[in-house]
Amino acid sequence: MSSSCIEEVNVRDNDWFRIVNELLSRAGVAINGSAPSDIQVKHPDFFKRVLQEGSLGLGESYMDGWWDCERLDMFFHNVLRAGLENQLPHRLKDTLRIASARLLNLQSKKRAWIVGKEHYDLGNDLFSRMLDPFMQYSCAYWKDATTLEDAQQAKLRLICEKLQLQPGMRVLDIGCGWGGLAYYMAKNYGVSVVGVTISAEQQKLAQERCAGLDVTILLQDYRDLDDQFDRIVSVGMFEHVGPKNYNTYFTVADRNLKPEGLFLLHTIGSKKTDHSVDPWINKYIFPNGCLPSVRQIADASESHFIVEDWHNFGADYDTTLMAWHSRFIASWPEIADNYSERFKRMFSYYLNACAGAFRARDIQLWQVVFSRGVEHGLRVAR
Repeated sequence: MSSSCIEEVNVRDNDWFRIVNELLSRAGVAINGSAPSDIQVKHPDFFKRVLQEGSLGLGESYMDGWWDCERLDMFFHNVLRAGLENQLPHRLKDTLRIASARLLNLQSKKRAWIVGKEHYDLGNDLFSRMLDPFMQYSCAYWKDATTLEDAQQAKLRLICEKLQLQPGMRVLDIGCGWGGLAYYMAKNYGVSVVGVTISAEQQKLAQERCAGLDVTILLQDYRDLDDQFDRIVSVGMFEHVGPKNYNTYFTVADRNLKPEGLFLLHTIGSKKTDHSVDPWINKYIFPNGCLPSVRQIADASESHFIVEDWHNFGADYDTTLMAWHSRFIASWPEIADNYSERFKRMFSYYLNACAGAFRARDIQLWQVVFSRGVEHGLRVAR
């Protein structure tokens, strides 16, 4: 289909085109324009598909090659700043998805393993090239850093300083990923670490990474934990817990934390309290995920802990995601035989859409430090 299809088939006289064109113009985005954030439409049914299917139609039509954009991150930043996502029609399926999230436990013990198999087990060949050497698949800390590796090490150091780690402490890492944080804590602070993951691929690599250190990596659900630790940390895992399990999550943290212990929660957050999940992200990237709000975290934690510190550096996720995207594209020739071209478009779309969302401040990144009440207060690193 030609890139000038909208002229060839006279789509400009179509109501679907007029509606989409009017919406995008509110965000400063042109159809077949010359700006990096403009979209190039290659299929005449694109406009109808987006209006009928919303976010899912927009993402899937990009995966299908129906449209392109030189800078997807800029496109999404403009669209979200203009609030266009609230002006698209909501399909019945989306409404039902929100309702089911309220009524059903989409992150039950049985279902919790789905995201591990469908996303985190995609392949260590992909993640080892896209991420930094510590394979941190979470927001880096760019305060004084100029490279991804430095920013991720700054994040690891920040976590350890906030937790005030001391040699000999026992640390629980809930959702330990590929073991980068566990390795960093054990290697640099002399602590004993127990990490928990629901991804077999992550467990395998984490065990290899941490060989020779006082680190144990368990393949199990966090709800089965029953031990005692001086410190607990959880990075990039709470997004998979789900509203039905927030109280359980903090109960588990409470049960496993010693009386004088500290608990650091690092999570992406929603600026408002609801149960909506982006349909495209839910289907292709993080099945059954749900972003918590400030209110939800506060409500679930208040009977267990005192909030000592709440640090928002969500703007740093924009820089992190764009660094991941650059590395993903650069390494694609090395891994192309293992994935399809449609997967490449899907993953690129995901990274850029999220970068644009963080740039628009539509979603946040929080580090929250909990205690049971530190006498004289807690001085928290920045």
